Amino acid sequence: MPTVPLPADLRAALADELQSTAPSRASAHVDRLIENYRGATPTAAPILRDAADVAAYAAYRMPATYAAVRAALGAFRLQSGDWTPRTHLDLGGGTGAATWAVADAWRDAAHHSTVLDWSQPALTLGATLAKAADSAAVRDAEWTRQPLGAAAPLPRTDLVTVSYVLGELTAAARESLVTAAAEAAGGAVVVVEPGTPEGYARVIDARDRLIAAGLHVLAPCPHDGRCPVTGDDWCHFAARVQRTALHRQVKGAVLPYEDEKFSYVAAARFPAAPAGARVVRHPQIRKGLVLLDLCRVPAALERTAVSKRHGSTYRAARDTDWGNAWPPADPA
Repeated sequence: MPTVPLPADLRAALADELQSTAPSRASAHVDRLIENYRGATPTAAPILRDAADVAAYAAYRMPATYAAVRAALGAFRLQSGDWTPRTHLDLGGGTGAATWAVADAWRDAAHHSTVLDWSQPALTLGATLAKAADSAAVRDAEWTRQPLGAAAPLPRTDLVTVSYVLGELTAAARESLVTAAAEAAGGAVVVVEPGTPEGYARVIDARDRLIAAGLHVLAPCPHDGRCPVTGDDWCHFAARVQRTALHRQVKGAVLPYEDEKFSYVAAARFPAAPAGARVVRHPQIRKGLVLLDLCRVPAALERTAVSKRHGSTYRAARDTDWGNAWPPADPA
């Protein structure tokens, strides 16, 4: 699967800020964070409670969150044409992983980001990391403390990202936050959650609310119909993350990478067409044959066989990945 590299400036900033963090101390906080981020139990307070929690999060979760959001934005950009956000609201942004991802996705466009979160320690570390960014959009971002899911309206903005935060909220607060995000977004909303059955369920609920609010899905779905993934299955994708040295120490890991599984939806208000289909499983490569599991229009799952006789399309099928649009724009 494709590797999503952590920007060199973010990697360096994390190393500088966390050099005094003891891996053994951070590991205890990481164990609790794993349960919260992968579980289904909402909280009435921020998961990131203090500076120690935030340091553990930054070491363990920030690179993976960045990779998942950047992968989702990449899929969205392939369908969104020349649309470019001038303003960006990072809801529940914590230390700003999505803000870094948006800056990387639109490197040549000037935009202003606002990170809104209910954890002041997370915002404080995020603002500190941002000072070392190469991108002016990250360096000049605003960091604002505000309860999530509150009734207060959000500022009007072009792009809203909501990443890895819905699982922290009660059902009522999730509904309120997604509804507010849809109302605030003049251009698009991108929601990213862990690639678990619970995370997928939250994404599907957000997807339904975004469609009801007048947005249309650009990725990953090729349609606005009901998701055809049913039963014990769930729709998710993956991005490969290069682990930092502290990340490996905190997790007691040996491999220099990990695969972050995530579910997401990217929906827009502006005219643009989704992909004709989406690869929703690892392609199966046989001798002279590639089997692709696709989500198609109308809403349905279908297995397609691409053989050598398909010429350039066969070569494209051998090169395609889980999560890619299909067919490619230019199979040659």
